[in-house]
Amino acid sequence: MYIATLMLLGSGELGREFAIAAKRLGCRVIACDRYDEAPAMQVADAREVFSMLDGAALRRAVEAHRPDYIVPEIEAIDTATLADLEAEGWRVAPSAKAVQLTMNRDGIRDFAANELGLETSRYRFAESRDEAIAAGREVGLPVVVKPVMSSSGKGQSTARTADEVGAAWDHAVANMRGDRPRVIVEQFIAFDSEITLLTVASEDGVLFCPPIGHRQEKGDYRESWQPARLPGGVLDSAQAQAATVVSALGGHGLFGVEFFIAGDRAIFSELSPRPHDTGMVTLLSQFPNEFELHLRAILELAIPAIELAGPSASAVILAARESEAFAFEGVTEALAVGAPGTPVDLRLFAKPKTLPNRRMGVALARDASVEAAVERAVRAAGLVRIRHTD
Repeated sequence: MYIATLMLLGSGELGREFAIAAKRLGCRVIACDRYDEAPAMQVADAREVFSMLDGAALRRAVEAHRPDYIVPEIEAIDTATLADLEAEGWRVAPSAKAVQLTMNRDGIRDFAANELGLETSRYRFAESRDEAIAAGREVGLPVVVKPVMSSSGKGQSTARTADEVGAAWDHAVANMRGDRPRVIVEQFIAFDSEITLLTVASEDGVLFCPPIGHRQEKGDYRESWQPARLPGGVLDSAQAQAATVVSALGGHGLFGVEFFIAGDRAIFSELSPRPHDTGMVTLLSQFPNEFELHLRAILELAIPAIELAGPSASAVILAARESEAFAFEGVTEALAVGAPGTPVDLRLFAKPKTLPNRRMGVALARDASVEAAVERAVRAAGLVRIRHTD
């Protein structure tokens, strides 16, 4: 009846789009998250509500549903249990090693810098406020302070003085995921741009999507665009580094590999072993999109080519406050920003609750240039309003 049963660990907006792609190809989807009515649960065949950090609950869910593939979508997972399950014969996508090393920034940074020799910024780890301040002095101010476990930039800030490093530690710990108060203190890079290089580890080798540029604010992305313009051999360098790290991590799937671009240098920043939030733009910009690529790679299906439809962009729709009673307005006006040859689309995530600065949707636009696409996407996103009814 089904070509495969997939268990999603984490059911946010990325999981929702992945679940939609999976359903279109005849898969059965079990959506798991720490709260009910998460976005992917609304389009899945079954759901489980538990903390992914609870290893016993994770094992019970796997043994109850017996998925062909376990597909992590968030950072806060008991990776030791995941590794045990893989050792027992359960398939983890892309691999338990990839999840273990990338779910915490300390694992992937040490792996990339020390074992693979990729170019990274200077960095130190800290497990207390005083250690963070000392790390800042050692690395050299200014620094960026991030919790080793977080998502979508939560808990990230820049510090220019020792006092600011202490405040950045407090902010990181208050916004971290998991129960381990640990941060990475890294050199502030005076970069020209940031990119995400979506990299597919497939049965037939490593494939790349055109690079995605993005702008961040408060540690989270606000707009992304594809293709990002890169000088000369910078793309070659980024692709070589991305291929090195995803091959070393093993398994099949899509990886979001992030780089700082500084002059003619591509400096490795982070990696996610799954679709990336900045890659939402691929829902309009390319075929297959990042979610379809992740699915095809996991299932070892053919990926004949990755085709760019044209310069495209995404812009986020954010909530302003906490509420469980709200509605969206301005959808008609936002979609009207599109025109023949320059389409605009929306993805509203159906999250059951708003929170300050929580991403509730994205606007997508395609145009003759990335600059025009960004302007159109931002304009469309600005027309969508969240009306609170409480």
